[in-house]
Amino acid sequence: MTEEKEEVSTFKKLGICEQLVEACDNLGWKNPTKIQIEAIPHALEGKDLIGLAQTGSGKTGAFALPILQSLLEASEKSVQAFFACVLSPTRELAIQIAEQFEALGSGIGVKCVVLVGGVDMVQQAIALGKRPHIVVGTPGRLMDHLSNTKGFSLRTLKYLVLDEADRLLNDDFEKSLDEILAIIPRERKTYLFSATMTKKVRKLQRACLRNPVKIEAASKYSTVDTLKQQYRFIPSKHKDCYLVYILTEMSGSTSMVFTRTCDSTMFLASVLRNLGLRAIPINGQMTQAKRLGALNKFKAGECNILIATDVASRGLDIPAVDMVINYDIPSNSKDYIHRVGRTARAGRSGIAISLVSQYEVEWYIHIEHLIGKKLVEFPAQEEEVLLLMERVMEAKRIANSTRKETGGRKRKGREDGEDEIEKYLRVKDKKFNRLKKR
Repeated sequence: MTEEKEEVSTFKKLGICEQLVEACDNLGWKNPTKIQIEAIPHALEGKDLIGLAQTGSGKTGAFALPILQSLLEASEKSVQAFFACVLSPTRELAIQIAEQFEALGSGIGVKCVVLVGGVDMVQQAIALGKRPHIVVGTPGRLMDHLSNTKGFSLRTLKYLVLDEADRLLNDDFEKSLDEILAIIPRERKTYLFSATMTKKVRKLQRACLRNPVKIEAASKYSTVDTLKQQYRFIPSKHKDCYLVYILTEMSGSTSMVFTRTCDSTMFLASVLRNLGLRAIPINGQMTQAKRLGALNKFKAGECNILIATDVASRGLDIPAVDMVINYDIPSNSKDYIHRVGRTARAGRSGIAISLVSQYEVEWYIHIEHLIGKKLVEFPAQEEEVLLLMERVMEAKRIANSTRKETGGRKRKGREDGEDEIEKYLRVKDKKFNRLKKR
């Protein structure tokens, strides 16, 4: 970053107009973030952008402000329906992006529509009939409307934003994304934002951006300096005890707990509630209404523990998260960066604790290798933690009983097969001891 850019400390100095500067101020955005300082001047000059930045770095503002300023200037000449389209990999992120556009554009009458699955298409079609300025959605549902909603097209589109582009390019979205890119105007500005640069992102960059300015506001894979990262090697059968111990020790904190499966989110939330903790699950198998309801309860502070799958690891800006716990270590080490990025956002501090069982050591080592640092061990006396064993086992028994009554599937691998776990632990003892001495 140049010396001149380092001196920029206000949105006004970046070239943002007075109305939008006031909107930033109303949202509590006093100073632009690094990605905003780097991206906004190029965007205002009409350049295509590819931005690589840590999660929680202010990417939404980096593309929303230039689009809204351009919309404001264009609207003085004519009505600008379907002026910009933002594509997101998750419903929750799409809703959040639209909320930021509406908040920033409230003083200039900006209208947004959100097109995501799990919501009635007829209601969305009615909203499209009102000709909003900004369309935010997931690729599949946007393509559904482009194919089936009479009178809706993106012929007037001036801006396309691909947010979390690395995830937009997985098998779930790639076909829809290709179809959208084939029918929207070629004469447009395109902004591509991603936390990570993959081969597919490079390919997309070549295919749909013209002479883009590349902005890298972080090293390739990194976590923010204000994040305190810890780990704890533990036998699998003690994982629930350690989780309860940590959440009890940090009882005043707002926490997100990440698990590998949808079933685990429901089971753990039930166990924690049986122990008097205010936990709520969120996962991809829940209806959209229930997912939003859970998120809103968490944001409002009604529940201070959100048990989530990776559906919640990207882009959700929940400013009050104090702690992230990796109950299950992600098999894809890049997902670790997105998970822990839910805390220590926008300069705040936070803590991330990873509970590593004997089955997850290899994945954990990959994470340390990816981020280029060795994490410190979470301090706890095992004897003290295991005092919770009886209460935790009883809470699990009640949760299992409740699930059987409601027709839930029995959770495998937590209570069953403890002899096998003990045997495995004995075999792995030497490896554990080596790792603990690092």
